[in-house]
Amino acid sequence: MKVIIVGAGAIGAHLADLFSKIKQDIVIIDDDETKLERIQAVCDLMTIHSSSNTPIKSLKDAGVKHADLFIAVTRDENLNLSLCVLAKSMGARQTVAKVENVEFTDPLIVESFKAAGISSIIYPDNLAATDIIHGLQLTWARQQWEVHNGALTLLGIKVRQGCEILNQPFKDIFKPDSPYHVVAIKRGTTTIIPSGDDMLIDGDYVYFMTTRKFVPSMKQIMGKSHYPDVKNVIIVGGGRTAVRVANMLPDGMNAKIFESDAHRCEELIDLVDTSRVMVINADGRSVANLLEENIKGAQAFVALTGNAEANILACLTAKELGVRKTIAMIENMDYVGIAGNVDIGTIINKQALTASHIYQLLLHGDVRNIRNLMTVNADVAEFTARPGSRITRKKVRDLDFPREAELGGLVRDGIGMLVNGNTLIQSGDIVVVFCHGTDIRRIEKYFI
Repeated sequence: MKVIIVGAGAIGAHLADLFSKIKQDIVIIDDDETKLERIQAVCDLMTIHSSSNTPIKSLKDAGVKHADLFIAVTRDENLNLSLCVLAKSMGARQTVAKVENVEFTDPLIVESFKAAGISSIIYPDNLAATDIIHGLQLTWARQQWEVHNGALTLLGIKVRQGCEILNQPFKDIFKPDSPYHVVAIKRGTTTIIPSGDDMLIDGDYVYFMTTRKFVPSMKQIMGKSHYPDVKNVIIVGGGRTAVRVANMLPDGMNAKIFESDAHRCEELIDLVDTSRVMVINADGRSVANLLEENIKGAQAFVALTGNAEANILACLTAKELGVRKTIAMIENMDYVGIAGNVDIGTIINKQALTASHIYQLLLHGDVRNIRNLMTVNADVAEFTARPGSRITRKKVRDLDFPREAELGGLVRDGIGMLVNGNTLIQSGDIVVVFCHGTDIRRIEKYFI
């Protein structure tokens, strides 16, 4: 596939790295030669140095008329939109534009964009806010990913002493009718796709697949019954993501937003529901300020400044002050591993979230909701089984499915169920696949 990326910033660089690893024909365009040189040093791709004054020539040089996917992720959303319209008119098959204005995500506006030639609109702040809200709903889980409106749930949990299933071989505790099972384990720097002889040990980061009705029981099994539900949230940083989080808070939750810029505070007051959200003009990294605003009465702390180091340190401070649930926005990929190692709760990275949504457009099968799980360097996705597809011809145990992948569960007629060796997947089933160490397109072949 031929992929053209305009914009060599954080998201563009991450996409270039992702697509080059799966051997795509990639061209990246930017007006900053230093950024292009940095990307070319680590990725197998073509770079084009161009200014916004010569877009047509640059697109022609990039071979836009043969492009299967055109992605515009510059800092200028208007440029992204116009480039996508231009690329589509010049022959690009699919186009994606990154925007920073929430109004552009309105369904009616999106339809207008599609009519103009823009296949998909990506709003990273909304993706990040959705993940944060999911994290706030379960204080005892570090990640929560819902399939088909919650019919199935993937939970990422750090297991500790007190977990009921530690130090027991899976073959002894998991049966075909068990209401949950383990799809992956991160132990140190190693990711394990488990077999019957594996077991959980203290400190493992574990991904469990379960059904909606069993999620409450998981809290007790994991030894997390003492974790409180979230009622009060402290948010540090008043950017766009913070606004989206504040406006998406579930009923029963209230928030305080710390923002050190007075002018931005004035803007925030007009952007959030002040009956539920208090805007505080102060540095949220200050222990004195946090204590003054009763951080000990908060159940969750969310650090959303533009500085990864500051977010990590702020979360560690909040933990020291007794907050159970911490969430940090980490835009620098180099810090993701560090944040996990120092026990930051939930890590949000807009680059990875955006890349997951765009990556979906490369696949041919009925696939949706691809997510990259940075903690275990794996992908998880929902595939819909087509009539006569390979996945429907045999029971799961006879499929010769790649060892690096795990069938987590399926949704049939709106009902979630787990998969075991005796399961026979049917046409139309929505199947959750966990994939580590192999190209997800290799899995796609089983479903088409």
